[in-house]
Amino acid sequence: MNPNHFKTLDLNLLRVFDEVMSERSLTRAAHKLSITQPAVSNALRRFREAVGDDLIKRNGQEMVPTPRALALWPAVREALRQLQLVLTPSTFEPSAANTTFILTMADATAAELMPRLIEVLDQEAPGVSIRVVPLVTRDPRRLLSDEAADMAIGYFPAAFADLTARAQAGEAVAFAHQRLYSGEYVCVMRRDHPLAQVPLSLDLFCAARHLLVSFSGRPFGFIDEALSQFGRDRRIVLTVNQFFTAGKVVANSNLLTVLPRHFVNVTGIADQLVLRDLPFPVPPVHVDALWHHHVHRESAHQWLRETIKTVAQTAFLT
Repeated sequence: MNPNHFKTLDLNLLRVFDEVMSERSLTRAAHKLSITQPAVSNALRRFREAVGDDLIKRNGQEMVPTPRALALWPAVREALRQLQLVLTPSTFEPSAANTTFILTMADATAAELMPRLIEVLDQEAPGVSIRVVPLVTRDPRRLLSDEAADMAIGYFPAAFADLTARAQAGEAVAFAHQRLYSGEYVCVMRRDHPLAQVPLSLDLFCAARHLLVSFSGRPFGFIDEALSQFGRDRRIVLTVNQFFTAGKVVANSNLLTVLPRHFVNVTGIADQLVLRDLPFPVPPVHVDALWHHHVHRESAHQWLRETIKTVAQTAFLT
């Protein structure tokens, strides 16, 4: 953009650009902005002229952003968000709020945290709603960047390794996190499984048939990474994307699986299962809350973070 163009840029054009990018529709953007569609078209034309790019092109009925638009949008959206926070600071009052928060997490994590979180909402924030959406990846940063979720809760080792490397290299990091709790994984089998009556050795573990909880469906997880350090592997004959499903299948088959120790007690079928320590060392599993910096200073999100942290601490002290 020409510096002279920036000096005279109408900041309302940024709001129009943000809504058009969000809605991918001039009609829906006009409705959200409470202006006419011709006004949206005119504003988009003026912004195109200012940045020297088409920004949005039509492909049939679809509106397709240009690479320049995709590069501009995150910065524009964050600038508008920060400006709104400065000009109209808000204080979140839980008892009067009717906010909806979207959380993404695995079913095992939800089973531990949600019952206690609902108790808090009933007592402190009866108008607040929670939507829990399935966690389908070990790297939820795209979901958070796209505002498909306000917070991700889970075990994200690859994402955290990348964030740490970026921070150490002096790069700006767009995410923040806090540790909620740590746990350990154990081998789980049905109570009358042939291996339930003998010590579980590494050879027996590797020779058995296994079920893997895999959010992506990929038949290789951190347990397999740990085994590879010993030059060993296991045969995975089934992958599922829910811990509850894994527990139910194992309780009715000769498959072994690996589950969080603390989760087994909330399955409702703990009496049908036997837990055995893994016959090889596995690092502790850290469960963290992860969120994007664009919500970091929002008072509602600050309340959510503190509430989730308190709930997690309570859950693992009882």
